[in-house]
Amino acid sequence: MTSEYHNRCPECQSHLIHDHNKGEYICQNCGCVVMEQVFDYGPESHSLDFEENSKNVRASGYTSVSLHDYGLRTEIGVGSRDYSGKSINHQVAEQMNSMRRWHSRIRVASPKERRLSNVLSKINEICSLMSLSKTVIETAAMLYRNFETMSEAKGKSITCIAAASIYLACKRCSIVRSLEEIVRAEGIIKEDRSTLKLASKYYRMMVIEMGVFTAQDSLGTDAAQPIASHTLNPSLVAQSEPIPVTLAIDQYISKLANVAKIDTRVERLAIDLAHKTNSNLIADGKAPNGLAAAYIYLAALLLGINLLQMDISTLAGVTEVTIRNRCKDILSNFKLKVTVKPVPGMPLS
Repeated sequence: MTSEYHNRCPECQSHLIHDHNKGEYICQNCGCVVMEQVFDYGPESHSLDFEENSKNVRASGYTSVSLHDYGLRTEIGVGSRDYSGKSINHQVAEQMNSMRRWHSRIRVASPKERRLSNVLSKINEICSLMSLSKTVIETAAMLYRNFETMSEAKGKSITCIAAASIYLACKRCSIVRSLEEIVRAEGIIKEDRSTLKLASKYYRMMVIEMGVFTAQDSLGTDAAQPIASHTLNPSLVAQSEPIPVTLAIDQYISKLANVAKIDTRVERLAIDLAHKTNSNLIADGKAPNGLAAAYIYLAALLLGINLLQMDISTLAGVTEVTIRNRCKDILSNFKLKVTVKPVPGMPLS
């Protein structure tokens, strides 16, 4: 059985609502039923108590593509007491530790499974450090599995291929994260650029091998976000269709405004300016974080808020020259008409 998975409506590109009773994903805007008969592998009831929650779970645990054996393995628990609550003596504890160690070793039967286990463990670790959602973890794991099926992943750096998978998964899930942020979350220092370059190389390789192109991917921008589409059977290769859906500049502006703790009025005006000056002449081939910084800087000037180019450029990860060039492009291609409204009660000078 195969089915397509969507995180946005294919008709109007709006977000989806999950109807748990009917097992359907419905568009919140047009009401289109995007997916139906969706399986729910979670428990029938939820509880905060561990013992009660253990009684209510199904016979088997949930399956996940982020685990190399899909979560079907049997785990030997870690504890100092047996099932009746009695303490385990030292000799039995030593035997249990030895069994647990050998059990973890025999789960990986080949070098390919060992590499898959290491990469998926690294993906889970990075996503946990960056507080990314479970959807991003599952998407990144599925992308790497598909890449390993279509191409030879032997000999590639585990850290860099995991970062490239997470970066592509963030794009698919409409989450604004740069590749440099993901690499730095792994503990790589900022001065070490070799890891970032290698991760960028693996990302381009994954895009080319799996054909995950959109209109802006071919232009080399950082704002492409194709809809995730894969089969329910993880052993089958996902077929990604070139759907021209992009990350809006609004998300870059909102992220930068939240990081810089800028006034909400500046953020709203910057988004309004971005919508009214939306043009390929400005956006094509330009880094979206530099363009978002330029819109925020222009909005702060129009509202009379003191915002230094040095501060906004440091947070955006671009230079001050880039912000000035983007502002020059915006002002030279468009005319901004500012209407001043007098404040009631204030005399006009």
